[in-house]
Amino acid sequence: MLSSQDSGRTWHASQVGAGREATLTGVIALSPQVLVAVGHDGWILRSTDGGQRWQEMHHDATLGEPLLGVWSADGQQVVAYGSYGKFLVSNDAGEHWSAREMPGDGAHFNGLDGGSDGRQMLVGEQGLVLRSSDAGQHWQQLPSFYNGSLFGVVRLSPTRWLAYGMRGNVFSSGDFGETWQRIDVGSNQPIYGHARLPEGAGLVLVGAGSRLIRLDAQGNLVDIEQRKGLGTLTSAVGLNPRHLVVAGERGVFQGAEQRVAGNGQERQP
Repeated sequence: MLSSQDSGRTWHASQVGAGREATLTGVIALSPQVLVAVGHDGWILRSTDGGQRWQEMHHDATLGEPLLGVWSADGQQVVAYGSYGKFLVSNDAGEHWSAREMPGDGAHFNGLDGGSDGRQMLVGEQGLVLRSSDAGQHWQQLPSFYNGSLFGVVRLSPTRWLAYGMRGNVFSSGDFGETWQRIDVGSNQPIYGHARLPEGAGLVLVGAGSRLIRLDAQGNLVDIEQRKGLGTLTSAVGLNPRHLVVAGERGVFQGAEQRVAGNGQERQP
């Protein structure tokens, strides 16, 4: 586990309890001090000091099934989701967890987003899309509109949503998932992650081939940028409208305007 106190310019190893070596796949900040991370073997970690030290909250090595993401709307109710329909819920900011049965026939859950009004959407393999209007108490499986894996979903407004995944597929819905339209991003390379840009500046999708796909706040394509030497990108964080931190197979890089930095040194893209 690594943490940064200077917007991703330098990184420091954090203390992780239990001494396990399972892969971690997702992290969320519930407040400036309270963070929750999830990973393989149903591993859930919690930090109360901004990520300096971590305590194990949950682990299940018997099945060896990974959790693939973690999400919260209010900092108190937290959900962790992942392989074979695994879905865990905490009502006390990640201290205690319980399993919940979900529709989807055991398909992998890959991405979740939502808002404080209770509208949530969960996507997964084989084009799976689940929708909830009551803060995740009940879920409805939507008719399939794509037969490949979806890796992420983004709520742009209560009605407008974006989903993305395999083979460069990006889809937009303006009616909370009733209908979907494909957005052409000019490539069939998979898209693995996204970052919201502050101040309503839209979002950036990242994936294979060092590609950064910029969309506006309504989900319209703005531009596509091909960076050099970053490899496959799996995640990103927008620090301000012109400053992005991206991570993937070759490490963590930060970009300000047209510059990218990695390992503490600036590099030209």
